[in-house]
Amino acid sequence: MTPFVTLTSLAVPLLRDNVDTDAIIPSREMKSVSKSGLADGLFAGWRYAASGPRDPNPAFVLNDPVYRDAKILLSGANFGCGSSREHAAWALAEYGFRAVIAPSFNPIFRGNCIRNGIAAIELDAATIAAVPGPVTIDLPAQTVADATGKTVRFAMDAEAKAMLVGGLDEIDLTLFRSAEIAAFRAADRAGRPWVYF
Repeated sequence: MTPFVTLTSLAVPLLRDNVDTDAIIPSREMKSVSKSGLADGLFAGWRYAASGPRDPNPAFVLNDPVYRDAKILLSGANFGCGSSREHAAWALAEYGFRAVIAPSFNPIFRGNCIRNGIAAIELDAATIAAVPGPVTIDLPAQTVADATGKTVRFAMDAEAKAMLVGGLDEIDLTLFRSAEIAAFRAADRAGRPWVYF
């Protein structure tokens, strides 16, 4: 994965609560088990008009040319609720999003984001609604700064932060502990009792 250290981008305001994974990527849009080919289906139920298969809905924020290259999505509480489909994170990543900022996330969806290089950042709804213009995320400092210079801190667990900043997946994290794993295996082979962490 690409390391996530700092990012400055316009932030797409999709300020809706309870955006579920079927809204993020409807099941009809999942035609393969790979991570590619999902960006066109991102928010398909809202992004496209009912009049044709891929006629853009001009009222939907992602169809506004201003946000064409935006890498940050702002949303409401309980983002990513519903099913545990990882395709939702895959679709966001393939579309180009590197961060989602919301008051809260479904825990499974948050984990799927982290494993796919997307920072899931929690800020309160009032702060999110007041964000003007571009946003700068500094992941090592755990801050979000808006265009006026107002900076707020956010919490993130150490493992998620390490994965994002280092561009690591779960296998990479395991390999960082290879010396501990080897010592444990050697102790087990020597007949010592198991040690549980």
